Amino acid sequence: MNVTETLSQGLKREFQVVLNATDLKTRLDDSLQDLQGKARINGFRPGKVPVAHLRRLYGRSVMADVLQNAVNEANQKIVADNGLKLAFEPQIRFPENKDEIEAAMEAKGDLAFTVALEVLPKIEIADLSDVSLVKPVAEVPDADVDAALERMASSNRSFASKGDKAKAATGDRLLISFVGTLEGKPFDGGTGEGIPLDLGSGQFIPGFEEQLEGVKKGEKRTVQVTFPENYTATHLAGKPAEFDVTVDDVQGPEPLKIDDELAKNFGMESLDALKTAIREQIGRDFGAQSRRKVKKSLLDALDGKYTFELPPTLVEQEFGSVWSQVEADMKEAKKSFADEGTTEDEARAEYRKIAERRVRLGLVLAEIGEQAKVQISDDEVTQALVERARQFPGQEKQVWEFYQKNPQALAEIRAPIFEEKVVDHLLGQVKVEDQTVSREALYADEDSDEAAATEAKPKKAAKKTKKTEAKEADTAEEA
Repeated sequence: MNVTETLSQGLKREFQVVLNATDLKTRLDDSLQDLQGKARINGFRPGKVPVAHLRRLYGRSVMADVLQNAVNEANQKIVADNGLKLAFEPQIRFPENKDEIEAAMEAKGDLAFTVALEVLPKIEIADLSDVSLVKPVAEVPDADVDAALERMASSNRSFASKGDKAKAATGDRLLISFVGTLEGKPFDGGTGEGIPLDLGSGQFIPGFEEQLEGVKKGEKRTVQVTFPENYTATHLAGKPAEFDVTVDDVQGPEPLKIDDELAKNFGMESLDALKTAIREQIGRDFGAQSRRKVKKSLLDALDGKYTFELPPTLVEQEFGSVWSQVEADMKEAKKSFADEGTTEDEARAEYRKIAERRVRLGLVLAEIGEQAKVQISDDEVTQALVERARQFPGQEKQVWEFYQKNPQALAEIRAPIFEEKVVDHLLGQVKVEDQTVSREALYADEDSDEAAATEAKPKKAAKKTKKTEAKEADTAEEA
């Protein structure tokens, strides 16, 4: 096997590999000899099938395996001899001349092929001793606890009938029965009996609730609405419908009760215990937001510390992922680039910068983690997998088996764990100062002036979606 480097341009490498006919014949003969001891063919004793007969029966399939093994061996030799770290699997280009391929399959001619590689850049770890970060922290206001209690009490609020003559108003609950029709014909899912409807909740089709304001118990009304264009039942989307509604009862809300009994409804011993649990949960939410913000600041600092060539294919893949999300969001919102005050070309340029940032930071975090010998235990992966399975009630077993059988999917579970560990490692190397802020400041829009966004945003750039902002922050999961 002869290997010659033919291209070294940036992060791209190409090598020509030549497998001479003699080597191919030797490999084929060795494989057939190995097969001879295993083959079971009628008319021959075990282990006594002539090699020539095996060649006639299995020669091409055996040679195909020989060539595949030779290609794998060549790839490993190239990587080992040149100390390369690959960004992607090698791309193999075989000769277009079919006669050359056929000659190689018969071990009567040399086979020359090209191995194209895209390698990872060498990254020198930057000094972070001059990096200072501010971590915003917020105390849990009593008002937030009280508001949460009110929401919980409201969700458990009792309603009582207001009598036959009472008129329904916003905040009241109706019990209704209805029959819906399209062009005079009933449709699937358009019928209901004893259905609760809280006026003002917006839980029904737009325009439905408003037409029931002022109804009384026993009253009948015809409600005319049009299903939204994006309605989940596509056969109803955008179509006008008519509902014959009968009001079974008009009920008014009883006073909110925030007491020990409410706490017991949520599995707590007392109101004080419920308040403590609410405060702790809000505190955890605040802590997670503080972590996200200081992590964003850290990534911004890293982004300013590193400049190196990026693997083009990695960038293209990341850009494709980001751009597809942008297009999906705009389609869902029924907006064009002109509506956002930009053009497609300007938007593409902006989101390509985002993709480049993600790839750059992903490579940096991976290198830092490798040099710091960051490890992920099996217990940590198992715990994360359990949490993922819990997100699919009733399907936990299927989710568990899916990840266990798919190494690539399991790697997606490991990636954020690795990233967070590397971030912890880096936060231990830089100066981090806590700064007490209000709840509003803690949750301020990431696109505001106070946010530490590093992408240079054109004056008429397309507005980033929340999903895309999240993709900017979490950088290493796909790198």
